[in-house]
Amino acid sequence: MRPHKKIIVALVATLLANTCEAAIRIEDDLGGPLGDYILRFSNASREQIIIDGPCYSACTTVLGLVPRKNICVTPRAVLGFHAALAPDHGGGLVVDSDATRLIYNMYPKPIQKWLRINGGLERRMIYLRGDDLAKMYSQCR
Repeated sequence: MRPHKKIIVALVATLLANTCEAAIRIEDDLGGPLGDYILRFSNASREQIIIDGPCYSACTTVLGLVPRKNICVTPRAVLGFHAALAPDHGGGLVVDSDATRLIYNMYPKPIQKWLRINGGLERRMIYLRGDDLAKMYSQCR
């Protein structure tokens, strides 16, 4: 193989490797501690995010932490939103108004509007999927 062809092959291999490493695929993420997700996605602002299944609760913070142009959705994508919950003194969960306001304010305006129209962030989960989701985010290729 000629030297310039080796260089081209090496460059293509590097680009392909970087492309694969740069994508984060969300498939079945049911959420978890809010701080964990804020740390995870704060460092992913340049990554390509592929939402390809459920992304519930704290997982949805990706929408506010990663630019919209870097997020795509598949037909399997479902976003689940609810108010932030915190333990009370009796071991139960109560709505944390401050954390809920923080999360809401992180979301892009189209998500905030959809949330307002669909009942807001409450204890119960509401789901964004299908045509409504496809209007807000590009389809993954």
